[in-house]
Amino acid sequence: MDTTLGNLRKRIRAGDHDAFGELFDAYARSVYNHAYRLTGEWSVAEEVVSLTFLDAWRLRGRLDEDGGSPRPWLLGIATNVTRNTRRAARRHAAAVARLPRGETVRDFADEVADRMDDTARLALVQAALAKLRRAEREVLALCVGAGLDYAAAAEALGVPVGTVRSRLSRARTKLAKHMEPPVSPGQMREDRGTAVGPLREGTR
Repeated sequence: MDTTLGNLRKRIRAGDHDAFGELFDAYARSVYNHAYRLTGEWSVAEEVVSLTFLDAWRLRGRLDEDGGSPRPWLLGIATNVTRNTRRAARRHAAAVARLPRGETVRDFADEVADRMDDTARLALVQAALAKLRRAEREVLALCVGAGLDYAAAAEALGVPVGTVRSRLSRARTKLAKHMEPPVSPGQMREDRGTAVGPLREGTR
């Protein structure tokens, strides 16, 4: 075990404010990127960062003294914070929907939309990710986006390594399928016109 990281873990558990400053400086960007991959919204990702480090302070006693980088622990907290934030957003949307018509309610989605790079590629990726199950999006964000290995992702999510492997495999398969561009009616007619018969197994 890296003695520096082990010492940092002990200082965090002890409530050392300087240690938390080091933790924030080292991993805030990683938490921010992870939150954005899960939500697709910059402003929400910023909120998740703040809440994640508040929760990390509150839950510091649960951090094991032994171990390597505290990054998986932080990303696990960020994943839970994101779940709660999304649930709160859904409750807010439901409450807004119940308001009498004619009342003006500020919609933060306009602000988010202004700050995002509205490209066709980004829209396609976000649409594909939205079709995945939440558990699949989370493991994809941790393993592919954050670059955690299976063991670290399992630590972050609190699940067995085998579960991480199976979720990631399903997520990749579904994402590849949903990322395929739609076939235009003209292309379909062209394909039908040039088809010579069904492919036999083993032929390409």
